[in-house]
Amino acid sequence: PPPPPPPATHGNAQTAINFAYDQLGEPYVWGAAGPDAWDCSGLTMGAWANAGVYLPHYSVAQYAATTPISASQLRPGDLVFWSSSSSDPGSIFHVGLYIGNGNMIHAPRTGVPVKVESIWYWETPDFFGRP
Repeated sequence: PPPPPPPATHGNAQTAINFAYDQLGEPYVWGAAGPDAWDCSGLTMGAWANAGVYLPHYSVAQYAATTPISASQLRPGDLVFWSSSSSDPGSIFHVGLYIGNGNMIHAPRTGVPVKVESIWYWETPDFFGRP
C-alpha cells in the first residue's frame, strides 16, 4: 500500500512559517538577514532559526543543508529553489519558504517587498528541500 500522507506541517515548520508571515511587506536588500530587511536566503534562514533550525545564509548552501525532496513531497515549511541549470544545484540563485497550496513566502528582489506568491510565479522551481 502507498505510504500515508505527510502531516500538514513537520517539526517546527509552523513556527518558521509564522515568522515569515510576520516579515510580509519588509524590504528586499541583497545580503540582509533582518530584522527589518531581507534577501531570499536571509528570510528562510531567519524563519528556520526562529524555529531552532540552523541554515546558512546562501541559497546553494541551504539546499545542501536540507534533505532533497520532490515537488510532490512538498509540505509547509519546505524550501523551494530556482537555479540556472536544473541539473546543477550549484547554480541555485533563489529560495522561498513553502506555505502550502502551491504558495510560498519569499523576498523576491530589489524593489519588491517580502510577499506571498505562487511557487510557479516565474519559472518552474528546480529543487526542493526539507530542513
